[in-house]
Amino acid sequence: ALAESLIRYLAVELAPRGIRANVVSAGALATDALRALIPDIDDRMEALAAANPSGRNVDFDDVCAAVEFLASPEAAMNQGRVLMIDGRSTLR
Repeated sequence: ALAESLIRYLAVELAPRGIRANVVSAGALATDALRALIPDIDDRMEALAAANPSGRNVDFDDVCAAVEFLASPEAAMNQGRVLMIDGRSTLR
């Protein structure tokens, strides 16, 4: 909620200057840091993939594609948005 409030504020302040402000909120990514913190992360990631309507977990390419889109001219009218990149795992 804090990130969403901040990004909305920034969007209102920066839009008149031609600056877009958005947030990409990604689902769990199996990073080395996460593996160090959670020993059974691979098992948990398998369970998340099985429960995800998309049938897989989010990966780094998904996140990069979202950032590239938001930085593109095609996303010029996207302001103050939180773009969820999680395969809609939050639907369930």
